[in-house]
Amino acid sequence: MRYGQLVIGPAGSGKSTYCSMLSKHGADMRRTIEVVNLDPAAEYFDYEPLADIRSLIEVSDAMEDSDLQFGPNGGLIFCMEYLLENNSWFEEALGDVEDDYIIFDCPGQIELYTHMNTMRDLVEILQNRLNFRLCAVFILDSQFMVDVPKFLSGTMAALSVMVNLELPHVNVLSKMDLLSKTVRAELDKFIEPQPDLLLEEVENSPASRWGEKYRNLTSAISQLIEDYSLVRFVPLDRRSDDSLPDLLLTIDNILQYGEDADVKTHDFEYPDDEDESKS
Repeated sequence: MRYGQLVIGPAGSGKSTYCSMLSKHGADMRRTIEVVNLDPAAEYFDYEPLADIRSLIEVSDAMEDSDLQFGPNGGLIFCMEYLLENNSWFEEALGDVEDDYIIFDCPGQIELYTHMNTMRDLVEILQNRLNFRLCAVFILDSQFMVDVPKFLSGTMAALSVMVNLELPHVNVLSKMDLLSKTVRAELDKFIEPQPDLLLEEVENSPASRWGEKYRNLTSAISQLIEDYSLVRFVPLDRRSDDSLPDLLLTIDNILQYGEDADVKTHDFEYPDDEDESKS
């Protein structure tokens, strides 16, 4: 069995930073955590990848092709589909190491995860052909989740990804260290959300004409979140020594990482009858 995290989320949410932090944390623990870059538009990341999609294809290749003439979004989708068509390259790049632990740093185009089949097809290759046990790690920037409308939007995006990918799922609020104490206190109510209270806050806001006009729509969205009762957020704070280890422990438990390892025991020798009589 092999283990992997599919690190996904909007552009600029901190996916590559998370991958770099996890790789360094693994090195400090004397635990090998490899990272694979699956973003063909990546310009910089602070880790040495096990495999890099850019050695196969880059977004600029699709955009500069005179026959294709794609823009940035179309080019990125084309690159991911090209990766699936050339999955033999992907399999060779990953190798075949039992019990390895790989983080997949994915592109930031949200439609790849919410309603397209591209990432689902990649998940099937990893699970069925490469024997990976996967967990999706959906990262959202905490700075864009500090009011109710943005929270509802982010939550619906997370829920859509969960339904589409059909993977064990952890939602992470990144960049918590960039928030002021006041904003962090305000954000606490979103960590374990109660949709009814959030809906009431929208309705009572004097500046929210949207809340008054579209009350039924907001109520329906809140009810959907409540009915699924699946969306929870784990804060990630780079300044905290426990934040990343706690998150990794949560994901490892989901993946059942290490549970297949042999339990080390000492052989027990029963005393002879003669020894027992002496005692």
